[in-house]
This record gives sequence, C-alpha cells and structure tokens, in this order.
Amino acid sequence: MADGPSESGAPGLRAKAAESPQLPGVDTPRDTGRQPAYNLALFRPASDLPLELAALEGRSEPALLRWAAERAEELGLGGDEVLRARGLIEPDTYLHALGARLQLDIDWLEDGAPDFPDEAEAALQTGVLRRLDERGNTILTIAPRGRGIHALADTLSREPDYRARMRLTSPERLRAFLLRMPGGEIAYRAAYGLRDTQPQFSAALAAPRRFRFVVLFLLAAALPFARFFPFVAITAGEVLLGATFIGWTALKLFACLAVREGMKPAPLPENTLPVYSILVPLYREANVVPALLHHLSALDYPKEKLDIKLIVERDDPETLSALRVAKLDPCFEIFIADEVGPRTKPKALSLALACTRGEYVVVYDAEDQPEPSQLRFAVASFAAAPRELACLQARLAIDNAGDGWLTRHFAAEYAGLFDVLLPSLAAHKLPLPLGGTSNHFRTDALRRTGAWDPHNVTEDADLGIRLARFGYRTGVISSTTWEEAPARLRPWLRQRTRWMKGWMQTWLVHMRTPVKLFRELGVVGFAAFQLLLGGAVVAALVHPLFMLVMAVKLAGGIGLAAAGIAHEIAMYAVLSSGYLGSAALAICGMKQRGMRVGIVTLLTIPLYWILLSAAAWRALYQFMVAPHRWEKTEHGLAKTSRHALQPARFKVSGADRQRRRPHRA
Repeated sequence: MADGPSESGAPGLRAKAAESPQLPGVDTPRDTGRQPAYNLALFRPASDLPLELAALEGRSEPALLRWAAERAEELGLGGDEVLRARGLIEPDTYLHALGARLQLDIDWLEDGAPDFPDEAEAALQTGVLRRLDERGNTILTIAPRGRGIHALADTLSREPDYRARMRLTSPERLRAFLLRMPGGEIAYRAAYGLRDTQPQFSAALAAPRRFRFVVLFLLAAALPFARFFPFVAITAGEVLLGATFIGWTALKLFACLAVREGMKPAPLPENTLPVYSILVPLYREANVVPALLHHLSALDYPKEKLDIKLIVERDDPETLSALRVAKLDPCFEIFIADEVGPRTKPKALSLALACTRGEYVVVYDAEDQPEPSQLRFAVASFAAAPRELACLQARLAIDNAGDGWLTRHFAAEYAGLFDVLLPSLAAHKLPLPLGGTSNHFRTDALRRTGAWDPHNVTEDADLGIRLARFGYRTGVISSTTWEEAPARLRPWLRQRTRWMKGWMQTWLVHMRTPVKLFRELGVVGFAAFQLLLGGAVVAALVHPLFMLVMAVKLAGGIGLAAAGIAHEIAMYAVLSSGYLGSAALAICGMKQRGMRVGIVTLLTIPLYWILLSAAAWRALYQFMVAPHRWEKTEHGLAKTSRHALQPARFKVSGADRQRRRPHRA
C-alpha cells in the first residue's frame, strides 16, 4: 500500500492475538481492569456470527471472533470495528476476506487520480467514490465498515448485477488515495474553502490596507474638528468611550447576578454512544506528548468509538518522533498536515475534519487535561437538546495558577469568563465567542457552517459568532478542562496580542454587513457581539488614555473639558466601574470554581489592565502590518499544578496518581 499523509496507531496484523489471555473475556485491562468474566457468548456457533465477522471464518481464531461479536453487541458497533479498534486485524487482510465473502473485486487504489476530484471530500465522508473503468463506464468503489457492510450485502442480494459496477476497498486505502490527489485538492479546500465558498465570513479578505485607509481618514477628519470644536469633540469621545466601559461593566454585573449552572444530563448507555472524533493540533509540542497521551487515554469512553487525530506539521520532526515512539492505542492516529495554505491551527483542524468519522468532534490543545467524563457528558447534553444546539463549550480553568502573579490573574479571569459570563450568555441564547479548546460540535453542523477560518488567528471566537448567524445555539457544560497559562510576560503578551488581533479580525469580518448581522443576531445578540468583541478591544485601547487624563488632573494639570467637578466625577466613576465589574466577575467565578479569592490579585487589576492595553495596541499594529501572523504559545513550562494536588478529581488508579506530577520544562 502506498504511503499516505497519515499514520495509524494500529500495530497492524497480530497473528498471535488470539493466544492472548485477555481475549476470552469481554473486558480487557484497557477497559476496566477487572478479571475476565466467564462468557457463554464464546460458545455461540459460528453460524451466529454477524456477516462482517463471518467473513473471517478460517482466517482468525474462533474465540476471537466470538468475543468480537459479543463486544460489538454491547457497543452497538460492527464486529470489524471492534477488531480494528483493538488492533487485532490488518486492513488489507480484512479487505481480502470481505471481498471474497461479498464476491466483489478489490480496487487497491495504488496509483492514478480521482476521476471526479470535486467529489473527493464527499467520498471521504460517505466512503463511496465514483470512478471510470477502462471503457469509460462509471463504477463505484466502496469502503464500508460496521453496519455499512450489512447495507452493502443487502443491496447485492437484491441486485446481484450491481457486482459488475462495484469495487471494494478499505477506508484506509480510500483516504490515502484521496489525500494524495495531485495539486493537494483536499488540503486546498481546507485552506481556502471558506474564502472561496463563503467569502463574507473569511478573514482572508479583511483588507488591512483598506482598514488603514479608513483609520487615517477618520484621524484626518477628527483632528481639524477637534481643533475648531474641542469641547464638542472631547465630550462626544468621552460619551462614546464611557458608554463602552459602562456597557461592558453592565454585562459582567448581569452575568454575576444571573449565574447559571451548566448542563447536567443523565448519561447514555454504552450501545447508544456515537463515534466521537478528537482533534489535537500539535506544533513543537514534543515535551508535552507523554502527558497529553496520558490524559487522552484517561477519557472514560469506549476506545472502539474514539477517533483521535494527533495533527502534526511536516517540519516538526521532534513532535512526530515523540508520537512515533509512544505506544499508541489503535484509536490514535498521527495525521500529518499538508503545507498548502497558511500554517495555522485552524487550517490543520479543517484538514483533519475532512477525514473525521465521528458524529461529534471536539478540539483539545496539547496541554489540556479534560475531565475523563467530558465526552459522555457532552453526548448526553446533545441528546437532551434540540438539533439547533450545535456546540458545547466545556469550562476552561488554569492548572498552574500558583506559578506567579500573571497566572493568578489568568486563573481569576478564566473563572469569571467560563464559570459565570459564558454560562449566563448561553442560558439566554446569546452568541458566544468560543474558547480555543474543549469545543464540542455536531460534526454535520460544523461542516455546514464552514468550520474554522484558516486566516483568522482567533478562529474559535469567529466560529462561535458564525454558528449564531446560521441559527445555531452554543451551550456550556459543567465539565472542566485544565489548561496551562503563560507565567512569563513575553509569552503572555504574544498570546494576548494574537487574541486581540483575532477579535479585531472577527469584528471586522462580521461587521461587513451590519444590517444583516443585526437581523441574524437580534437586538440583544447584536449588542452582546459589540460588547464582547468590539467593546473588549476598545476598552483595552482607551484604558491608558483614561488613566493619563486622570493622572493629569490629579497632578493639578488643566482638564480637557470645562464641565466642572461633575465631569471629573463621571470620569472616575466610569473607570472605577470597569475595575469593579472585572473584580466582581472574578470573585463570582472564583467562588464558583472553589478558589481562594486573592486580595492582591483584586487590588492589582488596574496594573493587569495596563498589560492588556499594551497587548491591544501591539495587536492593532500587527493587524496593520501582519494580520495573519500566528504567534504560538509554548507549553510544558508550568512549575505548579493545582490539579496534581487534587488527584481525586480524576477517578484514576493509585498508580496513575503516583505518575501525575506538575509538568516542568
């Protein structure tokens, strides 16, 4: 088989797998750790085996096939999917066996190119590829799995003549064939699909040059006006900025007064759980690979129903090597991103999305520590909600808050945002700018809305707004993912610059058609969008100006407006309300999170705001000169771990607790 752009974690054919002492039981050490149970299903006659396993009669040990049949019944899967997920079957071996059983010729897809390249992405999702034979007739190359094998067999039994127009292949060969298409068609669509099909939503067309022209034009118009009408100009500016501060503060206080718990649905039985895809983009993350694999392996979800893609870049040999030497379960797959288009996280995600097979998909970052029950929690929440609920945001929390002053502020900020503000917005069905990780999606809704924008450096915030514009809702679940915050100023500033720049991109993209945006989001949703993205950036930009004016007044300088003491009191009140609103949100969030409220953290909020302002001005400059530049945040530098001090939060074994230690650089 020709090499494809991805590598499976499956060990391939295991000829002696049936000799393993774990096979006679339904449970294995990777599942529950219990001793194998006596299982009458192991003595079922071969005639009772489902079609997909009956194809292996005479090629595999009978005990293995009977065990796979029992496990498949428990999970509601095909027996072949159980064997694949356990690494107990080699794809080409199974393809031979299934072809003989169904009496279908095999299409090995070893060379050539798709005859209908526009259908390549659809073929990845359906497993059906149209091709032309030597005579120019259209045939179907089909890559079935699980219950799809039964549907194919039923079709052939009703219409045996279809065998002349069908070929069989494996899902692995089909995907490798499509991903190595000449010209990188799949990769091109991942990089430029949103720009080409829905250009109104793409930051690739944000036109920074035009934005620079608008800014210069406004400044050129404002300066003469301020020169001849200083009182009117200054008053108008103060009113506008004051309204922004007060509106942003009011939104925070509203969230504090309307704190809502996240969704807590009843869990679903094993056989109704769908296949879940997990996308983890990695770039220069070799040092956190062991911890990442540990946390992903701890997820409480049937391994047979996991589709985990570890996405790496071709120019990152260290991370690729770290993954290759790890003993990956077959549900893990090393997916190498193509170099077409921008080298960004959303481009890598969009490329991997084309190959996912889960009904739901979640994004995790390299340093994430999701609670083991999070996938089950999300599935149950989706099942209990209407189809318009397209996304669930898990609550993000900072694991290394004890690393220093910056991380303590980061932790307080995240507590207010993910435990108070976003749940309140979700409860009132308002648009949410998503966090960069632990976003759980209905896969069909994600594809329908164009997925991530590869040219937006905060693709998460942009996607949250776009989902709302398409009529979808986003919820928040009461499940936590622990993250690492930058403890040093330089990486913190780079990260915040990227966030601020992305919010500028997102605001400009969606404000291209403000009237349409207003109609799609409604009055309250439109106002929330302005405050959450535009307001946050404007507040950060003008904060140092407010402080400068106040400093001049306190030093006895001449005020900028002659409105007397009432005007000065109003300015102090506006700025103070911003500090108090942030403090209230942080206090409320920390109490929700069970954190100790730090007095020093609260008293130094004005200093933290100055750093936010520095990031905002740096972002504004970058947006002018390098709008799509991606400043990566380095992980694996944490010195402390709040999480490691509370191992009971993860229901893991004592041995795992001993291994769980603060991760150091």
